[in-house]
Amino acid sequence: MEENEERTWPTALHQLYYDPNIENKNLAQKWLMQAQVSPQAWQFCWALLSPDKVPEIQYFGASALHTKISRYWSDIPSDQYETLKTQLFSQIACFSSGSKMVLTRLCVALASLALNTMPEAWPGAVPEMVRVFQEEGGGVDGRARCLALLELLTVLPEEFQTSRLPQYRKGQVRGALGREWGSVCPLLQQLLRRGDSPGAVKARVLRCLSSWVLLDVPLSESEGLVEDCFTALPDPELFDTAVEAIVNAISQPDSQRYVNTLLKLVPQVLSLQEQLREAVQNGDMETSHGICRIAVALGENHSRALLEQVEHWQGFLALVNMIMFCTGIPGHYPVNETTSSLTLTFWYTLQDDIMSFDSERQAVYLQVYRPVYFQLVDVLLHKAQFPSDQEYASWSSDEKEQFRIYRVDISDTLMYVYEMLGAELLSNLYEKLGRILTNTEQASSWQHTEALLYGFQSIAETIDVNYSDVIPGLIGLIPRISINNVQLADTVMFTIGALAEWLADHPVMLSSVLPLVLQALGNPDLSVSSVSTLKKICRECKYDLPPYATNIVAVSQEVLIKQIHKTSQCMWLMQALGFLLSALPVEEILRNLHSLITPYIQQLEKLADETPNPSNKLAIIHILGLLSNLFTTLDISKQEDESGEGTAPPVKTAPPPPGPNPVVVVLQQVFALIQTVLSKWLNDSQVVEAVCAIFEKSVKTLLHDFAPMVSQLSEMLGQMYSTIPQASALDLTRQMVHIFASETDNFPPIKALFELVTSVTLSIFQQGRGSLLSLKFPEAPTVKSTCLFFTELLPRCSDVPPVARVVQEDGKLLLQAVLEAIGGGSSRSLMDQFAEVLFSLNKHCFPLLTVWLKEALQAAGFPSTRVTTEQKDTFTQQILRERVNKRRVKDIVKEFTLVCRGLHGTEYAAEY
Repeated sequence: MEENEERTWPTALHQLYYDPNIENKNLAQKWLMQAQVSPQAWQFCWALLSPDKVPEIQYFGASALHTKISRYWSDIPSDQYETLKTQLFSQIACFSSGSKMVLTRLCVALASLALNTMPEAWPGAVPEMVRVFQEEGGGVDGRARCLALLELLTVLPEEFQTSRLPQYRKGQVRGALGREWGSVCPLLQQLLRRGDSPGAVKARVLRCLSSWVLLDVPLSESEGLVEDCFTALPDPELFDTAVEAIVNAISQPDSQRYVNTLLKLVPQVLSLQEQLREAVQNGDMETSHGICRIAVALGENHSRALLEQVEHWQGFLALVNMIMFCTGIPGHYPVNETTSSLTLTFWYTLQDDIMSFDSERQAVYLQVYRPVYFQLVDVLLHKAQFPSDQEYASWSSDEKEQFRIYRVDISDTLMYVYEMLGAELLSNLYEKLGRILTNTEQASSWQHTEALLYGFQSIAETIDVNYSDVIPGLIGLIPRISINNVQLADTVMFTIGALAEWLADHPVMLSSVLPLVLQALGNPDLSVSSVSTLKKICRECKYDLPPYATNIVAVSQEVLIKQIHKTSQCMWLMQALGFLLSALPVEEILRNLHSLITPYIQQLEKLADETPNPSNKLAIIHILGLLSNLFTTLDISKQEDESGEGTAPPVKTAPPPPGPNPVVVVLQQVFALIQTVLSKWLNDSQVVEAVCAIFEKSVKTLLHDFAPMVSQLSEMLGQMYSTIPQASALDLTRQMVHIFASETDNFPPIKALFELVTSVTLSIFQQGRGSLLSLKFPEAPTVKSTCLFFTELLPRCSDVPPVARVVQEDGKLLLQAVLEAIGGGSSRSLMDQFAEVLFSLNKHCFPLLTVWLKEALQAAGFPSTRVTTEQKDTFTQQILRERVNKRRVKDIVKEFTLVCRGLHGTEYAAEY
């Protein structure tokens, strides 16, 4: 066996690394993973590390050692710890001048050994590592030994972060590592300060510091070392690692306790301003980015602590201004600069901290920082400006998308800043916009106008600006904007949309902006902004729109016929028209519906005659979608509800006329046509879904007004489901039952439909017990629904004889399925649901459950090979004891499932 395996290791590794056949690779990987955990692996690991092997094979040997130590530590007898440690030290020494990737894996293996043995079995791990690698000898030069030691010290905290130590050990080991910092810090400082230290050594020192500070090493204890990192920043080769080390050190949550150290760091960061300016002038994005990261890390993590040091206010204000410089860094994000976006969260944090002080101190801070935030608004709006048309055209689609997201972030920041600056901010923006638009002497760029409008829109979109006195002026300015550009036109549209609620309170202003929106509808480039704005206006101002209704419907019809907009915008447009028509008298609704829908009905009639093919399928789904979106928002019942709410309809509406609802009238007219379409497309789930959506949206909107359709729709649904059962038909049935089952007039058709759907569904499951099959489905929602079904069904045992009969006959199968799931057959996230079923069985079928549990758990290896007979007995007793406390049953099931999966006592269990 061992000889055979000895032969197979090189073969398997060769296949893994060099065989072009993917199947061979996969088989080799599977074999190697199993071989790694075999007892023989100890011998092979060392053999694979021999100097005559290629680095890939040596790397595998080192990785296998790490796997054995980190995951199967309990397999290693304690009397072998010392030998293992010595062997690893000697291998690391050998590889310190060899392959870097193998050296790192060996260091990780020794780090794992240290973590498993400290503090008891190997109390002075770090000093010993330092001593071993500082000793001369072994033919290894000092620099290589020094780099190997630093690599080992660097991976030690990293290995701790990812280790699988149980929770109680993690605390012990973290404490032990914290104490070792005392011997690591002087060594790092000495190496960083020595003039003759090679660049590679200094870079490794900085990486090592980054790694140790993640253990929450107190900032006061690493203060000198962090200050030394600043001296490394002018060296281009050390810059990135120095930035990383400084940022990691000052971003540790614990570091805010060390205010004195933070105060010493402020001037250090401010001293980088000259280097930052030079970098910006020279277009050196990497350097400006790194310095900005340092300034933001200090400001963002410690703004409150630094604000509280009132006597040092000037230093902190200087830091804030340095971050402002980074926010306004020249160039267009993301093409000529990538730094400004790093600063946005800082402005949130600073504002939150200022606003969290008591009112007296807040007033003092606001005096200093309100002007800063007004400056920030100017800077952000400058950064939000589009580049020239020519430059923008040269950007890639990815750069344009990143710029769009960046502008959304700016928009969110402006909205937030409004909380601090209030109405004065809107006045400020309005004055600037007014100056631009009325200044006849100096032409301004469209980009400037667009950015100011964008600022307005950002605030108006989420904040109630109804009381702002500048909005009438703004609405008055909008028609004066010469819109000669798509981006500007888009922002004008979105701004009007953001003011839709204000327009509902000031309907007299509709006439100055509605023509702009209707004009924009005809431009495919403004599709999203114009349609969404029209939808907002139709939703918010519908009672003020009847005078414009004819015009809106005509323009909308024209753009729909010309197919200017993509599918989703066509759907929004139909929703807009639904809102609009809802406010009209019934006869006008019918007249508009007739002109709006007739072209589509004619098209659908033509399509229904054709032989089904992919292109006419898309056309059918599109038309059905238009109808369902129209019916989603067309709701005349809201006329009374809302007529008393400020925006009263122009004429006080009488109660709706006694005739059928307009939507029902239309549905009855097209019902036969929809049946024809269905008869041809019944086996296509997308078409069936589109048909069901029309009725589902209508039922949801109309509720009891849908009653005249119940009978014929129930009949059609029954036929559909009997021929080819589909989920969308079931969903619609559920909706119908939910609304109409309690109404005497509609009960017979609903009852007949419910019985039919139930019997068809049951017949599908004749090939096996349906709900038991469903318990084993991989999809979590299906399993949850099935468990819910059983928890609803089991309480009926006592009062519904057929249910009692089924449970008596098949209850044991249900229990087995539940136990199988708990034993590992289903995701652990579903255990609460299975516990509910067990609890229900216990509560309502106790005598049967006692017998079934005993019988089911007698089977060897069931529900898992990992559980003993004793553990199964304990589980049975615990479950049978709990007939009142559901929470306890859930805990018992969670405990048992961990045992079944072999996870009990691991860190996975701790997370659970």
